Amino acid sequence: MIIFLSPGETRLRAGWRLILHGVIFLFFMLLFGAMVVTGSLLAGRSSESVFEEGAVLLTFLISIPSITLSTLVARRWLDRKSFTSLGFHWGRYSLRDLAVGILIPGFIMGMIFLVEWAAGWLEIQSFAWEEGPSGDVVLGLLGGLLVYIAVGYQEELLSRGYQLQNLIEGSNLRIGIFLSSLIFAALHLGNPFTSFRSTVGLIFAGFFLAYGWVLTKQLWLSIGLHIGWNFFEGNVFGFPVSGTDSFRLVHHTINGPDWITGGSFGPEAGFIVLPGMLFGALLIWTYSEHGRGEHDQLPNPTA
Repeated sequence: MIIFLSPGETRLRAGWRLILHGVIFLFFMLLFGAMVVTGSLLAGRSSESVFEEGAVLLTFLISIPSITLSTLVARRWLDRKSFTSLGFHWGRYSLRDLAVGILIPGFIMGMIFLVEWAAGWLEIQSFAWEEGPSGDVVLGLLGGLLVYIAVGYQEELLSRGYQLQNLIEGSNLRIGIFLSSLIFAALHLGNPFTSFRSTVGLIFAGFFLAYGWVLTKQLWLSIGLHIGWNFFEGNVFGFPVSGTDSFRLVHHTINGPDWITGGSFGPEAGFIVLPGMLFGALLIWTYSEHGRGEHDQLPNPTA
């Protein structure tokens, strides 16, 4: 029974919990996917036309409810803990954590943009307000922000929430961060222009995003970092976001070497992102130590 139960606890061990969470997640994905297809057929539309509308619709209709409900079920019945104890306690610094988390990647991406531009690796072609009305620019930015809020929530709930914290319980902090970052990178293997460099870069990104949770024991800072990273990288500074395209405020071409700039995948696949992450980690530490004061009083994690 020691294979199936944690020592001294009447629950499955961490590895089994993670596997079953994945099975539950797949069940909800199939369930909500079937509901979307059925709804489209009842509305007189083909299922192909719905799925061709892209990842945005699927994220809101299938992915978010699936990851949320599967984690709620797994956290309650497998972990024997509350959903809130993953790091969703709303306290004195929660909103500040989100805001600071969003802003920190803005400095990182701004630095990367300026370095590539100064080095001649980036050539600006045009700006969004030169190609369309200002209303379209505002809607593009707001739409991009909304999408990346959803992506930041669901990916942090999965990677730095359920997976990281269960892996830590089953091993230790270092192994948990490494394995969860490895899984995080593996989940992006299907993205366009994926390479060995991009996978390594995303592993480091997993460490970077986990740092916010390590210092605060809440997910708000990590969620903010994830939202800000994608939003400033893609919508504001016009880089590809892990190989995907989105609305861009700045249209430019990358001429520098791919091993430095990341090429068509984005900065995560280039060496240039590493000093940016180190600078960002310093900002995270500075904020956590000097900008938060005393940490929130956390609720009973088994409540």
